[in-house]
Amino acid sequence: MRVSAIVPVLDEERRITRSLCALRELPGLHEIIVVDGGSRDHTRELVGEMDGVKLLSTRRGRGPQLNAGAQAASGDTLLFVHADVTLPKDALTWIRSTLSAPDVVAGAFRTWTVADVEAPPYWAPLLRVADLRSRYTSLPYGDQAMFVRADVFASLGGFADIALMEDLDLSIRLKRTGAVVTVPAQVKVSGRRFLARPVSSMFVMNLFPLLYQLGVSPGTLGTLYGHVR
Repeated sequence: MRVSAIVPVLDEERRITRSLCALRELPGLHEIIVVDGGSRDHTRELVGEMDGVKLLSTRRGRGPQLNAGAQAASGDTLLFVHADVTLPKDALTWIRSTLSAPDVVAGAFRTWTVADVEAPPYWAPLLRVADLRSRYTSLPYGDQAMFVRADVFASLGGFADIALMEDLDLSIRLKRTGAVVTVPAQVKVSGRRFLARPVSSMFVMNLFPLLYQLGVSPGTLGTLYGHVR
């Protein structure tokens, strides 16, 4: 099983080198593809300095960026990893074991959100609340390092080109195709967005998925959120 890791980035100069180094340490990873959405900092230069990493550019938007990476990938399994997510060292073992079941088309990890700042606020332990979703939902989100069979991903047309909820949209379509498994292993997720915007981030995490499934358009949700990446 050849696993291609696809990393969408936008102005990630502070963490991209560390993230890519962690990916390169995963034994047996087939390739790493970074897709830049128009960074204005030094992200592209830093990625270009990394051996064995393919750099692509496309227009801004997580859906288009991830789709561009998937189209360039040569692996039979696609692993979508955000730049602020760190995989466990045995991630590929979990992926191969999960997808060895013929009825499983995709999977993801549980999250462990961390306050990776020098002076976290007193309420930082409440970040654990953000991890509950990855334990009770059967529809994984992008920060859970989703992995999917490449042929299934292609047959579904990839991620939708929408402002928000492209990960939930794909999860819904994947579940109609076969089993989607959340493994008990954890990925470490930066709590930077929750720390910067605690109220709106919690609102997005808990209410927006419900609104989306009730028919509220991603464009409307993006307007309500106010800061679409």
